[in-house]
Amino acid sequence: MSAYGALAAWYDALTRDVDYAAFADFYEQCFQQGRGACRTLLDFCCGTGTLTRLMAARGYEMIATDGSPDMLMQAQAHNADLPADAVPPLLLCQEASQLDLYGTVDAAYCSLDGFDYLPPEELPEVLHRLHLFVRPGGMLILDIRDPASFRALDGGTFVDETDDVLCLWRAEFDAAAQTMHYGMDLFTRAGELWSRASEEHIEYAHTPERLAQMLTQAGFLDVTVRRDGPQADAGRIFLTAMRSLEYGV
Repeated sequence: MSAYGALAAWYDALTRDVDYAAFADFYEQCFQQGRGACRTLLDFCCGTGTLTRLMAARGYEMIATDGSPDMLMQAQAHNADLPADAVPPLLLCQEASQLDLYGTVDAAYCSLDGFDYLPPEELPEVLHRLHLFVRPGGMLILDIRDPASFRALDGGTFVDETDDVLCLWRAEFDAAAQTMHYGMDLFTRAGELWSRASEEHIEYAHTPERLAQMLTQAGFLDVTVRRDGPQADAGRIFLTAMRSLEYGV
């Protein structure tokens, strides 16, 4: 079973409670700490591109990357609803550790568990590539779940539903491996019948201390751990960092 296959078409419907505007507002506040104008953004691990579209509607030129073709298909559909004066985002299907852009961006962000899906062994290369493609003086912002919030979900069974879809998911936390395993069963309406699909998701309990250290090792400056962003009450932790002011540093 793979992640974000069948779920992609229903992801937005099942996550309507996410306040994307609060994330956009938070990012724009962070961007003010960088050097120079902030016009071109990278939405790293963009998912269905809901936040990509919102930032494009706010006037940014967006590049959005994700490793799931199914999620990017949903992101492409969002482009049809952009305001007439917005620049359509450039969508690239790329695995995180293979990030390859045509040039640099003014800032980059990775939101809503995107970084938690990355195995620890991939993080050095991922951060190296982000450092390469964020311009000098530009900002990188990422968020993770507090490892304690993963442990709190262990053994739980949860249901998300609308009139046309029901998602039943179970959470199992492996303390030794520091991994959260989600088993998902997705039931979707097909006329008078229901169709079932299953997915397995794995997230990694990264600590903010370790990520801050790795960001510094990758060449980022002014690494800050913040617990005042969106969903902070649910255990979401943000890290901000600035690209050094010189190329090659």
